[in-house]
Amino acid sequence: MNLNTHAHLLAAQLATRRHFLKHCSLGLASMWLAGRDVSSLQGAPRSGGAVPQLHFPPRVRRVIYLHMAGSPSQLELFDFKPELQRLDGEDCPASFLEGKRFAFIQGVPKLLGPQYAFRQVGEAGAWVSDRLPHFQQVADQVCFIKSMTTTQFNHAPAQLLMLTGNQNLGHPSMGAWITYGLGSENEDLPGFIVLLSGGRMPSAGKSAWGAGYLPSVYQGVQCRSHGDPVLFLNGQDGASRRERRRMLDTIERLNQLAYAEFGDPEALSRLAQYELAFRMQVSANEAFDLQSESAQALEAYGAEPGKESFANNCLLARRLVERGVRFVQLFHWGWDSHGAAASEALNVGFKDRCREVDQPMSALLSDLQSRGLLEDTLVVWGGEFGRTPMRENRNGREMKFIGRDHNPGAFTIWLAGAGIRPGISYGETDELGYQAVVDPVTPHDLHATILRLLGIDHLQFTFTFQGAEQRLSNLTKPSRVVEEILA
Repeated sequence: MNLNTHAHLLAAQLATRRHFLKHCSLGLASMWLAGRDVSSLQGAPRSGGAVPQLHFPPRVRRVIYLHMAGSPSQLELFDFKPELQRLDGEDCPASFLEGKRFAFIQGVPKLLGPQYAFRQVGEAGAWVSDRLPHFQQVADQVCFIKSMTTTQFNHAPAQLLMLTGNQNLGHPSMGAWITYGLGSENEDLPGFIVLLSGGRMPSAGKSAWGAGYLPSVYQGVQCRSHGDPVLFLNGQDGASRRERRRMLDTIERLNQLAYAEFGDPEALSRLAQYELAFRMQVSANEAFDLQSESAQALEAYGAEPGKESFANNCLLARRLVERGVRFVQLFHWGWDSHGAAASEALNVGFKDRCREVDQPMSALLSDLQSRGLLEDTLVVWGGEFGRTPMRENRNGREMKFIGRDHNPGAFTIWLAGAGIRPGISYGETDELGYQAVVDPVTPHDLHATILRLLGIDHLQFTFTFQGAEQRLSNLTKPSRVVEEILA
């Protein structure tokens, strides 16, 4: 067979396949479209999303989620256990070890009492550690959930479960779901922005803010708290804005042709992302300019323009929600307090992590409240699981530094702002803080509750993928709205 004959046969084959996919009413393309949410094929909604009419009156318009990557010890911060303090240094009861899996503990570990002093603060009398003196002043604004529980005891799957509703890769993050459902309030900034501090990525990587099977335009946009918010935002090639506009118009025509030819929604997603990047060249630098903040504001947060820090990111979170960003996610790494080294010891590195977050997160709550933003903004704080009431050992031997192993059975998060009952604690753990025993709350329950606050029924908010109606709040096990914490 000569090359010309081969080329003609290949062209005929491609034409036949393309005709089948595009024009046959029972072809694969029609079946694919029938199984898709058609609203997702329209690129990035700028002022509306996939939920044309909310299921409930919304109490929340924006969310700030402060994720403490590595999981802080609830027993050193919020879940005070006098009995654990009394039993400090004794052998762990055998009933605590039977059938349990640990990341590192071996043999029979010792019980470990709280390493820092607690006191009751505010009118509600919440127990708060002395590691958070600034937070003690705003504790009446928050609702503690002390009975969080999870099924995962390793960081990456636990973070994915907490932030995407599934411990496996490939599922949309909470921020992606919310921006997909509600759209953006600001055409010139991403609807979902991610800020990192602590020097490392979370264990789950960028999947913690990915779009999964949703169109990629809904993934979180990672920005920086120093330098350009996004690399190459200002351009390095010397092209004028008019020249860039002409280039984008050409790219738009090419993407529209690709979409018309192949029906791939990612062509429209690329187009939406190019257009957003073009608009961000004007708006993003202003939004991220901490130099424009007053000296009093910088001092209140402990922020230092030009540095990467949790303090800078908290102040940026306020600036972003003030400008209509729907979902802002902060990750602060370094809370994995095993005690294997000073940096991850409860008696060394843990103190540094507390000092890094205490003032900024407290200032954020006060700032949002003073500006009237807390009336329609929800703030969430927490890690991916808890820590054990036993002191961690390695190879059955006590280590130089003090630490606790991973504990999926109990941990504490707090919420504040719109629609939340302030000044309460919900749920309880056992007398040693090992298991949630009263009103346990799962990550899926938390997701259902956050969606309810945004006006969305979690059972009706779905996306068809792989032949099933997927949802953030879990398909296989019941999940519930935690009505008791709602105002």
